[in-house]
Amino acid sequence: MQTTHSEVVPLRAEQDVVHARQAVRRLAQERGFRLIDQTKLVTATSELSRNTIVYGRGGELRIEVVEDGIRTGLRLTFADEGPGIADLGLALTDGWTSGNGLGMGLSGSRRLVNEFDIDTAPGAGTRVTVVRWR
Repeated sequence: MQTTHSEVVPLRAEQDVVHARQAVRRLAQERGFRLIDQTKLVTATSELSRNTIVYGRGGELRIEVVEDGIRTGLRLTFADEGPGIADLGLALTDGWTSGNGLGMGLSGSRRLVNEFDIDTAPGAGTRVTVVRWR
């Protein structure tokens, strides 16, 4: 897989969720993603950005345009240095929340993308990487 473009959006405050959404939508439009795919990417971006800020105590989003043969996609990596996730299986369960949310952030985002990977450990932060192909 080859990266043809990369940019970073800091995720520190609620306003940064808006910046992240705008950057992802712009790149998805520029790369010819269908409206439904743009919407799925932006929704996942919103959920995962908010998780990075609220539960990870801030971090960053790396947005990459990737190519794999004839496929073009967007790879989004949300990284924080927060407390990590103690029970990943539980965190990926629909409806479970460690806060005041609906418990759909991680599990819902996983359904909106083609590829989903999460690397986390207690005390070691969290890195969620998703890919949506055009």
